[in-house]
Amino acid sequence: MGSNTLIHNRKARHDFTILETLEAGLVLKGTEVKSIRAHKAHLDESFGFVEKGEIFLFNFHVDPYEFGNRENHDPLRKKKLLLHASEIERLAAQVTQKGLTLVPLKMYLKEGRIKVELALAKGKQQADKREDLKKREAHREAQAAMKARFKSLKV
Repeated sequence: MGSNTLIHNRKARHDFTILETLEAGLVLKGTEVKSIRAHKAHLDESFGFVEKGEIFLFNFHVDPYEFGNRENHDPLRKKKLLLHASEIERLAAQVTQKGLTLVPLKMYLKEGRIKVELALAKGKQQADKREDLKKREAHREAQAAMKARFKSLKV
């Protein structure tokens, strides 16, 4: 059985420090669902925003459905996220007070419904990004050295 991940935001973990993640549902139109299931959407520049006690996903681009007609959806329409009221209140307080942001990490299927993994995140400075890359590279080199060492012992 393959992965149920439909869309992945690769830049999010590079540009942000992830503090907390949560799952949210989406209010979508029919042609949007078909486009997302066909992997024809982009999370790169999207973000969550609290507006009138509701959370919306802005700049989430869903390509128009290939076989749609004139009733096709607007590609950059803001999408409402479905969360419990207590979660919305908590996230709204954190986003406004602490300068944090809501970033979508990935979209996936769960029991036939499209869900978004939303992260409460803090933006990284350029130096932090470089530091993370150095740590990751050092970890890879250490793993490769250990693998080579164990291989030589087995022979």
